[in-house]
Amino acid sequence: MPYIGLPILASLISVLGFHAGHITAYNPEDAPYQTQPGQSGYNQCGTGYNQSSECQNAYVNTIQDFCLWAPPYTGSTVGDTEQVEVAWCMQSGYGTRLIPDGTITGAHLVVTPDYIQITGVGNLTNINILANDLGGELDYYGASGAGYPIGALVFSSAFGPLAQIQEWTSFISYNLFCIRACNPSSNASNLCQYTYPTLGCEWNMPANYSEGAFDYCVGDSAEPIGIYGTSTFSAGQPTTPRPQAIPSSSSCTSYSTISNGQSVLSGAVTSTSTGETRSASTLSVVSSSSTSSTPLQCPPGYVTARPRANGVISFTMSFDSWETLVFMSLSMVLGCLVGGILPL
Repeated sequence: MPYIGLPILASLISVLGFHAGHITAYNPEDAPYQTQPGQSGYNQCGTGYNQSSECQNAYVNTIQDFCLWAPPYTGSTVGDTEQVEVAWCMQSGYGTRLIPDGTITGAHLVVTPDYIQITGVGNLTNINILANDLGGELDYYGASGAGYPIGALVFSSAFGPLAQIQEWTSFISYNLFCIRACNPSSNASNLCQYTYPTLGCEWNMPANYSEGAFDYCVGDSAEPIGIYGTSTFSAGQPTTPRPQAIPSSSSCTSYSTISNGQSVLSGAVTSTSTGETRSASTLSVVSSSSTSSTPLQCPPGYVTARPRANGVISFTMSFDSWETLVFMSLSMVLGCLVGGILPL
């Protein structure tokens, strides 16, 4: 019996590992090409910037160094593109698109013991949002746990060395934005709620949204979203309660403006890279090294092999649906059962 039990246990652990994949912690340098089945962009983004990038890594670090989620192309609403949105950032070096200078006309960052948050206003049509589009919510869960955008990763150095933030939420419209990344804690799920998608920034994240000012503050944490004493508001109830009070803040540092540092303006299609540049379907290496890092891409549901510089080959399994995952998992269990019963 132990002979059969050990293979089964190993197989079950493997299956559970795939189910828990959405809570795997990555660094930008070791993230797989894609982290979720059905992902349109990628998480291996290289360096520099590229205004055609489909990188789905976002950063929330400082008032001069943050990213927003926005459509990769023009002509569609946020609601229609929430699964495929890409990162637009204020700093080069991440392999993302840059937010054009002049787009953000007011931004206010606050760091609390529980989260880092940035709120503000701007002409967000510069990052492919339709004029008068009231926008929508992007968050770590999405419709099925894969995130919106699917496969999106958020990183921050607000709580120590740069690390992935597992729980985060954000909203964006044609003229308003907000993003909150929660410090891992027992309260993170309440402070980075994703259950009020139609109520927008000012209800979900009461804060400073004034135009013409840019500041970085230390603040108190907000009350949990949608919780009022012993009562919890549920979306769809006939009466929507008032937003929570804006938390107090202090020790603010003000800036006259913020800039992407590359003089990238709206409509500029430019790029610079010192590493790898990718599109959603192909990969090219910009390097003088003879060591190839191009992954050998296979269809979803198979294994992607990626040669590393040290001669080691890493493998990533991807699935195009939960049905494929279940089928392959059951096949693994059946293989272990057969191997246990009929050892060679």
